[in-house]
Amino acid sequence: MRDETMLSESFDAYLNNARWFQYGSHKIAYWDSGAPVAHHFSAPDSSPSNADLSLIHSQSIDKQPPILFLHGFPSASWDWHHQWAHFIKSHRCIAFDMLGFGISDKPTKYKYSVLEQAKIAIYLCQKLKISRLHIVAHDYGVSVAQQLLSLQNSESASVDIESLCFLNGGLFAELHRPLLTQKLLHSVLGPLLVKCMNKGSLRRSFGKIFGPETPPSQADIDTIWRLLEFKNGMAVLPKLLDYLDERVLHRDRWVASMQSTSTPLGFINGVFDPISGEHMLAQFNALLPDAASIGINVGHYPQLEAPRRVSDLIANFINSKGFA
Repeated sequence: MRDETMLSESFDAYLNNARWFQYGSHKIAYWDSGAPVAHHFSAPDSSPSNADLSLIHSQSIDKQPPILFLHGFPSASWDWHHQWAHFIKSHRCIAFDMLGFGISDKPTKYKYSVLEQAKIAIYLCQKLKISRLHIVAHDYGVSVAQQLLSLQNSESASVDIESLCFLNGGLFAELHRPLLTQKLLHSVLGPLLVKCMNKGSLRRSFGKIFGPETPPSQADIDTIWRLLEFKNGMAVLPKLLDYLDERVLHRDRWVASMQSTSTPLGFINGVFDPISGEHMLAQFNALLPDAASIGINVGHYPQLEAPRRVSDLIANFINSKGFA
């Protein structure tokens, strides 16, 4: 049964529940939980005081800015299904599979760009009439979020970021340590290498970046592989990795925006991540001493490795701008 408010763990339900919008000549998949359902106070009678309490509770939920979840490479918004189930009780939740990812279109003759992905995010927010939001971003999505933050103070800004919570990602290009597989995919060998990749190689790569006590489940690997294969997605992986160059190109501008913004920033870091773990957290704390941060004993995918704790930490940050 289709439920357009849900971002589901099952691949088939994830696909079936997607909504779609057109961006240029391409179809982009998105999910929108809509306004959260108010948990009305149970009332033994219909006295005005009880009715007023229910109305106040409902209105307080409706006033909460939505949360936009931005996914990473090479997966999709599916990565956020645990957090989606947690936050739809209190917030409107929005996510989309970026161009080239998940179940969205994956054109092969295309110049993919983080800057364009940010434009797509803004386009979706305008379509949904969202002008204020919280952002939670991971990996590739971290760069998209940095671009959105840099646009916030420009004349073209159309969304007000209430808070921005990063998970593991290359916030500082000079410290990002991609796997050898990523480096090869980003080279002239990339188009040949993708033809040799399979579910087993994906599992081995993910085994290197998850925490020692929180390895990926076979079910997670199965789903991520299906998302990669969907619409011939393996063919575009080398092109998507151009984001590594964009991080270097825009590094100073993005970091300057982080240092000058009044938007509350937070960083939930899986310290066992060899790509953007404890070393990235140390640089975040050094360059942004007033921002909130916390290290937890997981790897590159905190939202999958410790879903309940990460959901609680995100909620704390949104509510209090800290992780206590």
